[in-house]
Amino acid sequence: MTIKQTSLYQQHLTCSATMINFHVWLMPLHYGSQIDEHHAVRTAAGVFDICYLTIIDLHGELCRDFLRYLLANDVAKLKEPGEALYTGMLNTSGGVIDDLVVYYFDDDYYHLMANSATRQKDLAWINQHIEDYLIDVQVRDDLAFIAIQGPDAQLKVQSLLNNQQKTAVMDMPLFYGKQIDDWFITTVGYTGELGYEIALPKEQAVKLWQKLIDLDIKPAGLAARDTFRLKAGMNFYGQEMSELVSPLAANIEWKIA
Repeated sequence: MTIKQTSLYQQHLTCSATMINFHVWLMPLHYGSQIDEHHAVRTAAGVFDICYLTIIDLHGELCRDFLRYLLANDVAKLKEPGEALYTGMLNTSGGVIDDLVVYYFDDDYYHLMANSATRQKDLAWINQHIEDYLIDVQVRDDLAFIAIQGPDAQLKVQSLLNNQQKTAVMDMPLFYGKQIDDWFITTVGYTGELGYEIALPKEQAVKLWQKLIDLDIKPAGLAARDTFRLKAGMNFYGQEMSELVSPLAANIEWKIA
């Protein structure tokens, strides 16, 4: 299988990252010290390359009905454009195919944010059940995805936004996202800290990354990211959950409607 590089690969090398194969993606494990990266995110702000995640757009008149059938948590809970819901796709035995975040834009338009390790089986499962719903599935490989987390993260990111973007994200509640021009900015995260996750065109990723680094936001790798999610009590697919483990056994029963 071909090993992939994100749009930020050269930036990681410039920052002296130790790179590893993470589900066919070359990703930074750390930039010298995962402990220093952990403390930077806890006390100020850190930036993560999360381009390995799979972003899927779903369009169609029956999109809402399809996702109510496909996912364990009920997307009917989502009422306002931008609201997000943590959920999962389960197999016929109740095992977890993947855990993911779904964003609501309209009854006929949703975003899914899925894992990299499960990309192929996620898409296969979606396509296996989509026939009766006439849904258009678009994998957004044209986008990069960057997370900025920590107590100073939101103010620092806001200092880089244009007036329209800044107005849109000010006071945005947790677990929410807004599309502003060609950026999708969310308040979802995997660290237990406040911050933003930003999906944007690949060709803009390097410029944003460098602006964040110039603001003294420290790059952080997968090793630090794992310490945050453990402290926050968040599961990692393939460890605490799998197709052989139900949401109840994985202690994520709250993601079931």
